[in-house]
Amino acid sequence: MDQVLQQILAYAKAAWHRRWWGVAVAWLVCIVGWTWVMMIPDRYEASARVYVDTQSLLKPLLTGLTVAPNVDQQIKLMTRQLVSRPTLEKVARMTDLDVRAKTPEQTEAMLNDLAGKISIADAGRENLYTIAYQDPNADLAKKVVQSLLTIFVETSLGKTRQDISSSQRFIEEQLQQYQQKLVEAENALTEFKRKNIGMMPGEGGNYYTKLAEASAQLRQAQLDQQEAVNRRNQLKRQLTDEEPELTAAAAAAASNPEIDNRIQALQKQMDQLRLQYTDLHPDIQSTKRLIEKLEAQKKTDAAANKSNPAGARIQNPVYQQLTIAIAEADATVSSLGARVAEFQRRYNELRNASNMIPQVEQEYTQLMRDYDVYRQNYDALLKRRESVTMSGEVESKTDTVDFRVIDPPFVPSQPAWPNRPLLLSLVTLGALGAGIAVAFLLSQLRRTVVDRRALRELTGLPLLGAVSRVETEESRRRKRKGLLAYLATLGGLLVAYGGVMILQLLVSRAA
Repeated sequence: MDQVLQQILAYAKAAWHRRWWGVAVAWLVCIVGWTWVMMIPDRYEASARVYVDTQSLLKPLLTGLTVAPNVDQQIKLMTRQLVSRPTLEKVARMTDLDVRAKTPEQTEAMLNDLAGKISIADAGRENLYTIAYQDPNADLAKKVVQSLLTIFVETSLGKTRQDISSSQRFIEEQLQQYQQKLVEAENALTEFKRKNIGMMPGEGGNYYTKLAEASAQLRQAQLDQQEAVNRRNQLKRQLTDEEPELTAAAAAAASNPEIDNRIQALQKQMDQLRLQYTDLHPDIQSTKRLIEKLEAQKKTDAAANKSNPAGARIQNPVYQQLTIAIAEADATVSSLGARVAEFQRRYNELRNASNMIPQVEQEYTQLMRDYDVYRQNYDALLKRRESVTMSGEVESKTDTVDFRVIDPPFVPSQPAWPNRPLLLSLVTLGALGAGIAVAFLLSQLRRTVVDRRALRELTGLPLLGAVSRVETEESRRRKRKGLLAYLATLGGLLVAYGGVMILQLLVSRAA
């Protein structure tokens, strides 16, 4: 740390010997810098603030019915488009800046200068923007800001309408294309159905399901047929055990099964009625009378059979009933045989078409898949077209975005640039720094020995001794005069800085 301080002091002493060069450079830099600062032309800044209100009452009411554009993103895009070349050219025409440019090079330079001076920024609040422009001509700056404000509002109002119009054209083109595809798919499907009548997959399932159903129906019909045949054979065996005719005595001994069944049924009916009514109820009385008549008829038939000769023969009722049952069984067997033949024919047809029907079903599935896709897209495009149409109506008849000019274009009386007091101060500080730097560089270019340590380090030889300089009164007086002259020169620089600052203040107030 000691060595560092000693080194710094050595550098300071060396630079002190070149102090007059530093003061001269500082004066030169200050004069040139102050002159440059005072000659910088004033630039006035015109600014305006605009608020974009995107909170429309229709927005929540039309949710789901219309297309809601991203207003915030559109506004950000418009703020960037304000510094695009077409916008700058339009601003130049509106403010007559293009008249000044005579050549393409001048036009390019004018547009670049215009883009560099325009600033668009958020004003610290959502959807609040500040448009500013600086120019030596205050009226021109105000015209440029007014032009930018007009373009900003016009562009924002027309942008959504242009988007909706282009969207409508695109949707209409897509609708026409999908309508053509849909018609072609419908024609292809109709022609396919016409060529494959009878082989189209039904609503009950595909070919394999139909084949399985036909096989199950055939087995069931065969089973029913076999059961009917077995029943018929059993009846025929019973018929062989019965005689076609009976003697009168056997008939008398046998009861009449039909009358017995009727009597048994009436007795059951009367038992049911007795659960609800008494024996005096008309229904119960009539049932009793009917049972009595059947009993009397049964006795009459039995007496008639007894009065016949013993050798007389009559038809056997059991034989007759078995004959009728066999006839019915034969009819059932024939019917089931026809059913089995029909199911066999269907099953054979499906088996024979086993190579063709799956291919037909596959082609039909592909046609239906394409048709369904076209139909869904077409219906979706129809809904989108209605939504875009409604959005266009909303955009043309209402204001979804409201632009409010909070502060119209305004130019302050004081110039926004340059800040001369600040620049004058920076020039002065820079001049002093330049003077110190020049003195230090000169001291390093032509190095001098200021103490014994520097001499020892410079030569690398041991120091045997040193001779002290004896200051006389005359030398001390010259040294004091030189120091006073240096301080006067440096003070004069500071006084000149103060005078320039006072002059700038007076000029600013006078303006």
